[in-house]
Amino acid sequence: SKAEGRLVPLASVSPSPRAVSLAAQTNKDARLVELVLRESRTVLRAAPGRLIVEHRLGLIHANAGIDQSNLESSDEPVALLLPIDPDASAHTLRERLAATYGIAPAVIISDSAGRAFRRGVVSLAIGCAGLVALWDRIGERDLAGRTLQVTEIALADQLAAAAGLLMGEAGEGLPAVLISGLALPPGDTPATVLPRPAAEDLFR
Repeated sequence: SKAEGRLVPLASVSPSPRAVSLAAQTNKDARLVELVLRESRTVLRAAPGRLIVEHRLGLIHANAGIDQSNLESSDEPVALLLPIDPDASAHTLRERLAATYGIAPAVIISDSAGRAFRRGVVSLAIGCAGLVALWDRIGERDLAGRTLQVTEIALADQLAAAAGLLMGEAGEGLPAVLISGLALPPGDTPATVLPRPAAEDLFR
């Protein structure tokens, strides 16, 4: 997001009446709420200190994934938006790594997010290239020989979470992790397949 210039000075944002109303409801800066609304399809929940939305990418995120942590301090407050197209960002990074080093590793763009019914945040894949984001294992056999009926592995999310343990959430300053020695299933699917479609969502 930083490399793609997704920093927005809050002084440049004029909050709408809806943003002002939600800001009063959530105790948040109305300018920040305005950015959340611009980045979102739908507001799902609003409460003091919380604003949960469906991001334009289909992600369910607090504050539309907009962050103000780990940004260089300045006199003017800024907010950092998610990449416009994280899958495209991953593909571009993969191509540049291939051009520079002669190898094209799979690339995951991650972000930390909370999960319904669970406390704490976990790193999730919001963009990827060069790997199967959602590994369909339906039809394979389990240890007892039974055919798997519904098993799909969120492979990109699992790898993002593993890397997140090293990258950290505070002042660790580690922007990337290299995972090696892992045998990946063949294929290349984007991270856009990971969010559950609204038609399959039993909780909205």
